[in-house]
Amino acid sequence: MSLMITDACINCDVCEPECPNQAISMGPDIYQIDPHKCTECVGHFEEPQCVVVCPVDCIPLHPQFLESRDSLWQKYRALQAQNAATP
Repeated sequence: MSLMITDACINCDVCEPECPNQAISMGPDIYQIDPHKCTECVGHFEEPQCVVVCPVDCIPLHPQFLESRDSLWQKYRALQAQNAATP
């Protein structure tokens, strides 16, 4: 599954630097999560770090990007391979 940031976001800037996959960026009005890069921190941490640091609890699961833990591991491995190949 991927996570998403809802419009309850207060743009406090604490989530973006916590994302090990660089999936979080500033959108037009609030931060957003790229579902193709989000692994819910699988491969890096036991729990999603953006959720841990969010002061307003505005980062739920994204209902349009439901993935199993196994597929999150596969995405993590693919992202790591891609990052290793990029100089």
